[in-house]
Amino acid sequence: MTPPSEIAGRLRKSGYSAYLVGGCVRDSLLNLPVSDFDIATSATPDEVCNLFPGAKLVGAHFGVVMVDGTEVATYRSDFAYSDGRRPDQIRYEKDPEADARRRDFTINALFRDAETGEVLDFVGGRQDLHNRIIRAIGDPEERFGEDHLRMLRAVRFAARLGFTIEPETLAAIQKLACKINRIAPERIRAELDRMLTEGHAGRAFELLDQTGLLREVLPEVSAFHRVEQPPEFHPEGDVWIHVTRMLAGLKSPPGTLAWGVLLHDAGKPGTFQRLDRIRFNGHVELGVEIGRKIANRLRFSTEVKDQVLALIANHMRFGDVHRMKDSTLKRFLRLPSFEEHLELHRLDCLASHGHLDNYNFAKAKFEETPPREIKPERLLTGRDLIAAGWKPGPEFRRVLDEVEDAQMEGMVTTKEAALELAEQRRSFS
Repeated sequence: MTPPSEIAGRLRKSGYSAYLVGGCVRDSLLNLPVSDFDIATSATPDEVCNLFPGAKLVGAHFGVVMVDGTEVATYRSDFAYSDGRRPDQIRYEKDPEADARRRDFTINALFRDAETGEVLDFVGGRQDLHNRIIRAIGDPEERFGEDHLRMLRAVRFAARLGFTIEPETLAAIQKLACKINRIAPERIRAELDRMLTEGHAGRAFELLDQTGLLREVLPEVSAFHRVEQPPEFHPEGDVWIHVTRMLAGLKSPPGTLAWGVLLHDAGKPGTFQRLDRIRFNGHVELGVEIGRKIANRLRFSTEVKDQVLALIANHMRFGDVHRMKDSTLKRFLRLPSFEEHLELHRLDCLASHGHLDNYNFAKAKFEETPPREIKPERLLTGRDLIAAGWKPGPEFRRVLDEVEDAQMEGMVTTKEAALELAEQRRSFS
């Protein structure tokens, strides 16, 4: 792979100006790791392609070329954004300042000479980096009116970098927050995914709430506010406080775990009751229903949706682990990605009463029980039942599961004993 500095150097030797730009410059000035590099240049896409055989146009309408893993974009000015996401028309420029002024935030509009390290700053980005501020370039309402997704990006950058959002920029987001739903659900989800997994997820959701974006993209989560919880189990406060504390405890989690943490109590607002004490009867079932609606709305993949819903559906089962039969416990432990269920429960406890007895018990059982015992090879299969003269039907699954339970309890150890038990269970069906 050609280093970005060599790509920029080759462009400059060929008579074009070329600079590292955007997030790679921002993060390097903050002494953060840099993995993705972008280059801005006066060369047109055709000129870039001619200079680098094998280069590929990846954004022809916007002048973006991929050169051996590095995005190289021609300086440009943008015109009207009728869809609230992409400019209808662009104009190539020879001046990096024009390119800087069409970008989103000052800290993302810094250009750096890859050879000398000189930084070009046309919009006050270095001062905002020093002051730890997210500031829109020019008129914030114009910037967010052009591309509504920038509002979510402002929140994500502020949370990840530990910056504050400049007051006029914040006010513009609050004013225009309702426009975010003009953006494709997949793009909204991608920004939320990054907020949940890049670190500082609790802060990100506090900012989403402060900006008014939360009630637009996830009204079901906004509803957590002021939903009281029984203080004997949740001394920390309402559902919103509980969930944001859990989010704050996430450390580079898989996206499924992060979404499971966010939505595990989604059913509580709709099931709140004040009886002998505050209760949320049926909140797991309602939470699964709400989680499914959110997953469908934001276009989760089937695999991600299934795991998130499993996390919601099973998060209360840890309260019974000490009382479970061996077979029930083993079925619990063999849930796909059980490590995520464990971590959700650990965070749930630490963000509330702080007791980890059930977590420690389940974790020890999971780690000490061999996989062949958690999910043993079945002594009896459907084919065995058919060979014994059974006709396939609804009772197959029930009987096979009962036999497997007995196997995991150590009650049957041979195929013959398993078949005998199946016949016994059949007689009571």
